[in-house]
Amino acid sequence: MNADKTPPLREYVGFIWIEDKPGIRLRILARSLDEARIGVVEEYGDGHVISIWNEEDASKAR
Repeated sequence: MNADKTPPLREYVGFIWIEDKPGIRLRILARSLDEARIGVVEEYGDGHVISIWNEEDASKAR
């Protein structure tokens, strides 16, 4: 974490499907998954199927 307690930017990747068009690959820098999702909705609009994740988180054992 930074000295001001703000989480660092992390890369999130994924896809968005708009209507019946092929999926669009996403790459976005954000501080959290929620922030990444908000950024995608701001860019593409609401009501689409979105799949987004952080590669580091996805590779961790659960």
